[in-house]
Amino acid sequence: MVKRVTYVVYVLPVVLSVLFGSIVLSDILEHHGRELNLLQVGSIGEISHNESIEIIGLQKQYSILEPIQIQVIIDDLSFACGDLYVTIFTPGKNVISQSGYFEQCFDTENSFLPTNEEFSEIVDVPGRYELEVKINDRNQKNSITTSKEFTVK
Repeated sequence: MVKRVTYVVYVLPVVLSVLFGSIVLSDILEHHGRELNLLQVGSIGEISHNESIEIIGLQKQYSILEPIQIQVIIDDLSFACGDLYVTIFTPGKNVISQSGYFEQCFDTENSFLPTNEEFSEIVDVPGRYELEVKINDRNQKNSITTSKEFTVK
């Protein structure tokens, strides 16, 4: 009797979970354009420090508690829609702040990103920092990145 209860309580849920997960995964992978990439070492097709992405409004120097406000312009139409990430690093690549703006789209009339939102961060510790902007395309397969340095005094 105890052995049966043990199987029902511990083993059966695991078997059913694996079975259900396998069914869901196989159904998802059957759709066109879906793939399973378990060996993702780096971003596929990543372009670093590209001229098709530009940071607008970043000053060379800020005072403590002065907000850092920027916008981004992208000239590459293959990134007309995608996820935008703005990160502030220390020189040792420790993340101070990171903001994500999802499904950002631009057109010829409004080429500034983020759209309908504003990037504004305050760094309250004096030092040198790096601001990095990265946008992934809609399929999350390609990205472009640029960065600039600034100082807080």
